[in-house]
Amino acid sequence: MNKKQRTLVLLAAAFVLLLVLASLLYARLGGDSGRLMAESDPAGSTPAADAAPTPTPALAMAPDFTVYDAGGEPVRLSDFRGTPVVINFWASWCGPCQSEMPAFDAAAAEYEGQVRFLMINLTDGSQETQATAQAFLDEQGYAFPVYFDLDLEAASAYGVYGIPVTYFVDAEGRAVAQARSAISAEVLEKGIGMILPATAETAS
Repeated sequence: MNKKQRTLVLLAAAFVLLLVLASLLYARLGGDSGRLMAESDPAGSTPAADAAPTPTPALAMAPDFTVYDAGGEPVRLSDFRGTPVVINFWASWCGPCQSEMPAFDAAAAEYEGQVRFLMINLTDGSQETQATAQAFLDEQGYAFPVYFDLDLEAASAYGVYGIPVTYFVDAEGRAVAQARSAISAEVLEKGIGMILPATAETAS
C-alpha cells in the first residue's frame, strides 16, 4: 500500500469515526429533544414540607402568555392584572405533579376571589393531549381552573423544561417567587403569603 492509499484509508476511518461520535452525541443530547421531564425529587414524589419558594432575584414583570380554557377560548396572564396569581405547570403523566394537586385544589377553593390559580397543562400533543388531561381531571374531580398550553407559548415564555414548576405573581404582575418540583400545602401557603396583600391574608 503506497502513501496515497494509506492517506485515503486513514481519512475514511476518520470520517467513519466522526459519524459514530456524532450519532452518539445526538443520542445523548437530542434523543429526548422536545420531551418534558418530571423534576427529580430525592425524596420521591412526596411534596417537601420544609422548603420555601425561591424569591426571584429582582421583581421583574412576569412574562405574558396566551393559553386556552376548556372551551378553546384564549386567556392571557395579563387578563388577571390587579389580582395575585399562582401559575403551575403540570401534566397528567407527571407523578410529582399529581402529588401536589390536592394542595392546589384546596388552596384554589380557600382563596377564591383573592388569588387566581392558573393550572397550566403542557398540552404538547404527543406526551399530553387535551383529551388525556381532561380525562385525568374528570377522574380526580379537581375543581381548580385549568388552562391548556396548546402552543407551548407559556412554557416557552418561562423556559419550562421540567415539571412541576410554580410561579407566584403579585397583583402588579411581578414575579415574586418560584418553586420547582412538587411542593406541599405548607410551601404553597408560604408562596401565597408572599403575593397576597396583608389585609386580604388577615381577612382569610
